Amino acid sequence: MGYAPRPVRSPLSFRGPLLACLLACASALAADPLVLEGEVPTEGGFFSVPFEVPPGTVELEVRHDDLASENILDWGLEDPEGFRGYGGGNEEPAIVGEKAASRSYLAGPLRPGTWKVTVGKAKIRKTPAHYRIEVHLHTAARLAPQPERQPYHPVDALSSQPRWYAGDFHVHSLESGDAKASLDEIARYARGHGLDFVVLTEHNTTSTLDFLVDAQSRSPDVLLVPGVEYTTYSGHANAIGATRYVPPRVNEDITLEEAIDAFHRQGALFSINHPVYDVGDLCIGCAWQLTVPSGSVDAIEVANGGWEKLGRFFSEGAISYWDWLLSQGQHTAALGGSDDHRAGVDLDFTQSAIGNPTTLVYARELSVAALLEGIRNNRTVVKLQGPEDPMVDLTSSVAPTGDTVLAQSARLSARVTGAQGHQVRFVHNGVRLPLVEVTSEDFVVEQDITAPEHGEDRFRAEVWINDHPRTVTSHLWIARTADMRGIPGPVPQVMEPGACGCGSAPGWSAGVLALTVLVLGRRRRS
Repeated sequence: MGYAPRPVRSPLSFRGPLLACLLACASALAADPLVLEGEVPTEGGFFSVPFEVPPGTVELEVRHDDLASENILDWGLEDPEGFRGYGGGNEEPAIVGEKAASRSYLAGPLRPGTWKVTVGKAKIRKTPAHYRIEVHLHTAARLAPQPERQPYHPVDALSSQPRWYAGDFHVHSLESGDAKASLDEIARYARGHGLDFVVLTEHNTTSTLDFLVDAQSRSPDVLLVPGVEYTTYSGHANAIGATRYVPPRVNEDITLEEAIDAFHRQGALFSINHPVYDVGDLCIGCAWQLTVPSGSVDAIEVANGGWEKLGRFFSEGAISYWDWLLSQGQHTAALGGSDDHRAGVDLDFTQSAIGNPTTLVYARELSVAALLEGIRNNRTVVKLQGPEDPMVDLTSSVAPTGDTVLAQSARLSARVTGAQGHQVRFVHNGVRLPLVEVTSEDFVVEQDITAPEHGEDRFRAEVWINDHPRTVTSHLWIARTADMRGIPGPVPQVMEPGACGCGSAPGWSAGVLALTVLVLGRRRRS
């Protein structure tokens, strides 16, 4: 098949000043590019294509094509020292220079030696599959310098007040190849909808870090939190607070346990995203299929804004998966993320805007470190449809150590606001207890709890609206001693439905919820 370059995306896909430079580059490319073409290996999910960069090169451009509409290849770049960017499904060329780079890639000196185009086999339907790569090497820069790129460092706390902070843990900027929003647009939208922070979660790249300091300087009241969506072909997860690249080649170059350890060593938290999103090629790898190492998962996305019209089904499947993880002894916090790719603009039926859902984190201040500490202590509340949903504050008569009440007994209190006319319930070890009518705007429901003789018990609170959970807290655990932490207690017997006159919860399968979708064009990454 002849080489047919893909059309360049809309100008919205690029940073404004960069677009003109990219267009100018097209007429000034090196006369004799390196042409690398061949057959896609049948083994494994990834492969690399090496090429040589001679001394004196100050900028290079990589054009790539999977040469068949039935196939999808993902693309990245490594220099002799390692990671230089990951465009994934980006269709435009990857350009890397000393003082500038195209989105998803890192600027910096171009070290002579062997570089690699890294290729992921996202979807192979037509075999044998082929690829074509052109590498253009330049001794003069075409891209204008990007002085806004700066080394990342955490900013000082934007607020020193201990309180609940509202945010979104899953937001993409244009540094993700399938997104369009600038950091300024994201911060402006978040601020306008009452959020205190957003977590930037680009697909397998850290390039956003270069722009966070500059963007944060224009956003004194919305904290921009670094992160990565660790996007594998067997599941997606957010590494919240991540500042260094971890290769997504799980079970080939790295095990999941090694990957999670690599994020933890950075101080980041590992949170599984949309675990039951089995929607085929519409979102390749979205459903979680990997075996989770014991004690390794810090959080789980119990609500994801994508597929808003079907969100309650996905959310309740995710909650069931969360309960299963917890039953294995993991102390895993609940998070929610919109998966916004467009800063709330021009959304289709599969997308939701920033803040839908909203996650509240109780933190000592508004800083990256304090938010991570709040998640570790399971001090989170997820409002499944946005900031206007009811709020629940779950507390104990015995102050917890972290997320665990160390006592033989205690009394839990769930203070509910904004839910009058709806219902609230406790959930004990994954079993939903009877619903209670909320009769005032500021309503408290209590539950006496007793630690099991062996192991620990866990409790959360949920607000229900129209027969479905709308607000979900993370858990408080109770154990007699600290050495019982992580050992699941027995599942209690549930009061028979209707015994208290307040109804009962439907049962939900913990299996994967499947949806068959006809997709035209390339897939959406979430």
